[in-house]
Amino acid sequence: MTETEKMKAGQWYDANFDKELLEQRLKAEQITYDFNNARPGSDEQQDALKELLGTEDVDGISVLAPVYFDYGKEYTSLGKGTFVNHGCYFMDGGSITIGENAFIGPFCGFYTANHPLDYKRRNEGLEVALPIKVGDNCWFGANVSVMPGVTIGSGCVIAAGSVVTSDIPDNSLAMGVPAKVVKKISGH
Repeated sequence: MTETEKMKAGQWYDANFDKELLEQRLKAEQITYDFNNARPGSDEQQDALKELLGTEDVDGISVLAPVYFDYGKEYTSLGKGTFVNHGCYFMDGGSITIGENAFIGPFCGFYTANHPLDYKRRNEGLEVALPIKVGDNCWFGANVSVMPGVTIGSGCVIAAGSVVTSDIPDNSLAMGVPAKVVKKISGH
């Protein structure tokens, strides 16, 4: 298996020294640079967003600069009606799927990568990337961090500053470090 195939399969892979992965990240960084440095709302910025997300269909998706992606394209999917505020980071080696009508506050991070606790293996460049999945109609307050392998159900609100380390069921208000469900949300 290639290192990219291992990454996509959720296996340990060489993230730091594999030429193919380094080239993919450099390409995403270049496109992200173009997006972040284009005039807001310009055709150039929209074209860069299309290239970053690997789709021509970005109608209803609003992303404010700066934003950062490790890979973009097939690794991150933003649903229709999604709003991404300034300063968000998508560490998307394990894939990140955001449902429709998500509101993502400023400086949120979605982190799919995890590293070995053993420094010798970590220094070899090994990591594992686990997918993050977010349902429809979720709201993330400012500075929320979502950790590898987490699934957040539809209709959730994640309070500002929370660190989500485990799955959150549908229609939940979660907050804290680590985030815990504090209330079921009703009234839809």
